Amino acid sequence: MDAPLFITTAAGFEPLLAAELRQLGASAIRPGIAGIACNASPVTTMRIALWSRVASRILLPLAKIPALTIDEFHQHVQQIPWEEYLTPDATFAVDFTGSNALFRHSHFGALKVKDAVVDRFRSRGQNRPSIDTLQPDLRLHLRLQGDRARLSLDLSGNGLHRRGWRLQPTEANLRETLAAAILLFADWPKIAAAGGALLDPMCGSGSFVIEAAWIAANVAPGLLQRHFGFLRLPGFASQQWQELRHEAQEQARIGLQTLPPLLAWDQDHSALNAARQNIQQAGLTPYVQLAQRPLQQLSTQDHLPESGLLVVNPPYGVRQGEEEPLRLLYQQLGEKMRQVCPSWQRALFTTRTDLLKSVGLQPTQEVPLHNGPLECQLYLFAPSAPPATAEDAPLNHFANRLQKNLKQLLPWARREEIHCLRLYDADMPEYSAAIDLYGDWIHIQEYQAPATIDADKAKLRFAEMISGITQVLHVPPERIISKVRHMQKKAAQYSKQDEENHFLAVQEGGLHFWINLTDYLDSGLFLDQRLLRQQLRTMAKGKRFLNLFAYTASATLYAMAGGALSTTSVDLSRTYLNWAERNFTLNHFAPQEQHQLIQADCLQWIQQDRALYDLILLAPPTFSNSKRMTDHWDIHRDHPSLIAHCYQRLAPNGTLLFITHARRFQLQTEALPSPLQIRDISQQTLPRDFQRNPHYHRTWLMQRLPH
Repeated sequence: MDAPLFITTAAGFEPLLAAELRQLGASAIRPGIAGIACNASPVTTMRIALWSRVASRILLPLAKIPALTIDEFHQHVQQIPWEEYLTPDATFAVDFTGSNALFRHSHFGALKVKDAVVDRFRSRGQNRPSIDTLQPDLRLHLRLQGDRARLSLDLSGNGLHRRGWRLQPTEANLRETLAAAILLFADWPKIAAAGGALLDPMCGSGSFVIEAAWIAANVAPGLLQRHFGFLRLPGFASQQWQELRHEAQEQARIGLQTLPPLLAWDQDHSALNAARQNIQQAGLTPYVQLAQRPLQQLSTQDHLPESGLLVVNPPYGVRQGEEEPLRLLYQQLGEKMRQVCPSWQRALFTTRTDLLKSVGLQPTQEVPLHNGPLECQLYLFAPSAPPATAEDAPLNHFANRLQKNLKQLLPWARREEIHCLRLYDADMPEYSAAIDLYGDWIHIQEYQAPATIDADKAKLRFAEMISGITQVLHVPPERIISKVRHMQKKAAQYSKQDEENHFLAVQEGGLHFWINLTDYLDSGLFLDQRLLRQQLRTMAKGKRFLNLFAYTASATLYAMAGGALSTTSVDLSRTYLNWAERNFTLNHFAPQEQHQLIQADCLQWIQQDRALYDLILLAPPTFSNSKRMTDHWDIHRDHPSLIAHCYQRLAPNGTLLFITHARRFQLQTEALPSPLQIRDISQQTLPRDFQRNPHYHRTWLMQRLPH
């Protein structure tokens, strides 16, 4: 029988872990932040422990514990049937994370959990299990958030990153899971399968080359690990575990016979000794070419294979006086990448993002990661990456403005975990465009130049924008999508732009959304409504929610995540409703009786509907003249009538959120129904990245008052 699990991982690894879990047989996969919830059978759980390269821990949730008083906390922990998981002669340990006014220190919290477990056994007249913090039979994990705690069994034991091969650490170790994740982001499995080589010219203790060898040979990363949290659980399937291990051992034996060339160099003798011992412990001595060589000696005379991966984690330089040598080292590293292995994939992992210019190559992809507490970037350089703009090349006026915006917005976006944001919005009249960042893609909407502007001059300005974007953001041209946004007329409406059908998954607020940057003028996710969606989530618990003109139903997903009792999403477009359904599926929600997607003319539907709603989102277009509508729509003229119809569907004390992007819009308050309390919340719902141009984001909160 499948059990619910939460698999923890480092922030940024979630897509890799989700792919692993699908391949290993987990079901109901629900991505979160620094972890993924899923369901798995006992055999699948053992398979995850044995085979996951990026998971940190496997947690089996037991209970949610109130943490308002010590007595109540103790009582709830003691009520758990610990005898089902522990025998009196077993040992256990408690990992306690989080704090509140009651539990100010993790040690105190862990002690209270231990006391409750022990009291459970004593109350049953049994001997108490003992504490062993180093290698317990069972490890408990408690995560405290506010006045609630989640208590879980840790089925992974001492942590899945402890592979068993690291005998000798060095000063700047890469955790095993981090090394594996970097290799996976760099497409090493594909490169190795094609016979490509691997070179780490600054190998340290050998993390990259060992993890790369195990990936290429299909060696299970848990094969050397002897202590897992599930091994001492009552009912442990010992025979099935031995069968899984035997199968993994046989796969490793076969895989090691076909390894591609693996080269690990370092100029430091002590680091190389550590790598040698770790490589031997990993069973890889015959397969790795280990050499004491400085980076300077890497040359075309090494006759490297035609294809491969160069992966490197160079020094970060934290000591005084290291800056200039470090800049020269990064410059030299870039030269070696260009001259010695131009046809290879190159991967550079560093916290020194300021030294990227010294490398002199434009990364084709950037992945934000952490090395312990340090914020780092993984820069990936595709084969034959073009030279970057010279370090002393002046930025054009547009690039200067874009760089200024970037410095202001990126720290905030990283802190708030925002992956999609507006970087530029016609800040300079001569460069009239909106530029949005979606992960590592750029979406440009150029505002159509008026007839008074020379067409050739407009083209030149646009070319300068593209140049500035590649110069400042280091984005390859194939990841820049541009369109021209025309002034919308009453007799026109937006239509499909292209037929590429290229969808990308992006993350916002812990949810996931499909976007399309090529086929439609808008992407499928209105970024200026980010705060409004967050407000909807906080308002939706236990509410009946209506999303009128639902578009791709991103707001509905927030309401569902906030615990809405029911949701109804109405839109005229079948295309957008299908898109909405894909968004539901991406977040493991399913359209069902209480979560409806309805295709209809919204203006007619709201007049005919008889249901009542506690919360309504009304986001109509500015104009519409669809052939499927009985009349064309003009928001300036028609909004009082539409709001009146929504008012009829509001339950007593119900709330209507009304938003428009129409320019020069005036809300006709005197024509609206009463009693209706109206409050302009435009400023409160305007995200920081849209504050440069607030005029087209207008939002009102309207509450139906009791008569």
